[in-house]
Amino acid sequence: MSIGAPPSSPPAMDPSAVIRSKPYLIALVLAALLGIPISAVAYGFLALTGAIQESLFDDLPKQIFTGGAPAWWPVPWLALCGLLTGLTIRYLPGNGGHSPAFGFKTGGGPPVDRDLPAIVLASLTTLSLGAVLGPEAPLIAIGGGLAALTVHLIKKDAPPMALTVMAAAGSFAAISTLLGSPVLGAFLIMEAAGIGGARLSLVTLPGLLASGVGALVFIGLDNWTGLGSFSLALTSVPPAVDPTVATMAWALVMGAAGALLGWVIRWIGLSLRPVVHVNRVLVTAGLGLVIGLTAMAYQLITDHSFTQVLFSGQDALPELVADATDYSVGVLIVLAACKMFAYGLSLSAFRGGPVFPAMFTGAVIGIAASGLPGMSLAPAIGMGIGAMCSAMLRLPMTSTLLATLLLGKDGVTVTPQVVVAVAVAFVITTMLPTPGKEAEAPVGSTP
Repeated sequence: MSIGAPPSSPPAMDPSAVIRSKPYLIALVLAALLGIPISAVAYGFLALTGAIQESLFDDLPKQIFTGGAPAWWPVPWLALCGLLTGLTIRYLPGNGGHSPAFGFKTGGGPPVDRDLPAIVLASLTTLSLGAVLGPEAPLIAIGGGLAALTVHLIKKDAPPMALTVMAAAGSFAAISTLLGSPVLGAFLIMEAAGIGGARLSLVTLPGLLASGVGALVFIGLDNWTGLGSFSLALTSVPPAVDPTVATMAWALVMGAAGALLGWVIRWIGLSLRPVVHVNRVLVTAGLGLVIGLTAMAYQLITDHSFTQVLFSGQDALPELVADATDYSVGVLIVLAACKMFAYGLSLSAFRGGPVFPAMFTGAVIGIAASGLPGMSLAPAIGMGIGAMCSAMLRLPMTSTLLATLLLGKDGVTVTPQVVVAVAVAFVITTMLPTPGKEAEAPVGSTP
């Protein structure tokens, strides 16, 4: 090599050679083995969350009140939710994980072992006491953190690539059936993390293996315990209709509406974050109180349960779609407004994932729009879910799959409209001004 010539770049990695290597085959076996305990931990976390929700918001009020829970019932629980979540984030290491106000994030490496207690406690209080966020982001962090911890215990000097592969496998296993399909959960992680090129097959193969094992564990624990599958699925699907010029035109409108409404939700969350940082515990408790009051107002105005406004929307979505024709447009508008407001407040200070609230809000908007001229219920729901997920997650491929796979075989029919709505929402979202500073404080810092 001549003097002054640039140093040669390292040889490109050959994925096929890596896959045939002994260390990688060992990693596959370890990924499959890790899928068993990590998916069991995820199942237990979801079961505990559901048990607390049912006990506090269903069983307890039935024991105290003859006519069911009064409208004010969620107010003190949401205040407690904010207090406990704020204390956890403020005083335990790890900041409780990523803030959901910045969208769905999987980068930055798995959490270290000392951060896991705060992630578990902050998400548990958030999800079980009524804040409007989902379990997918905490489960991904918990699964990745537990996998990385296991690798460290086995081999302290494990290379970074091994940690990345095994942490991804742990995350795959943790949400193996949460979204209704192991493949959909894996796709969500891959698109969010931007995994591509040579790393794609190397990272995803152990992850898919762990996810498949995790799905079997979820099914087995459901059959053994009878606690539930915790997998998103609709009990009743609207009849499919062929795409028309009218529904394709409405897809443009739904995509634009989803982008604008998603911007409003993110604006609420990001604008309140500086206030949250002034006094984490006090402000988070106050925001919980406002969320509870919002749910109370919804029940007083519409005579429908406050639980539709609270929680992630995962459990309420199937019932909403099954009874879609029983809701007036006015009730749906009030529900969408209350859910969006509570969603934005939850993004600002609590810990959880943005996927399920976006899906529920999109479904409400779609049902409200289904009576428009030329519109039908199935494509309206699909377009609403796809557009809102695209605006909130900024993951167009995952958003399309979330909307179409949820509708089962009818999802194939509505795919063209969903694709248009998702694309329009994604483009407009990227063109809109950023609603707040999107640079999260370093994990472990006081904010």
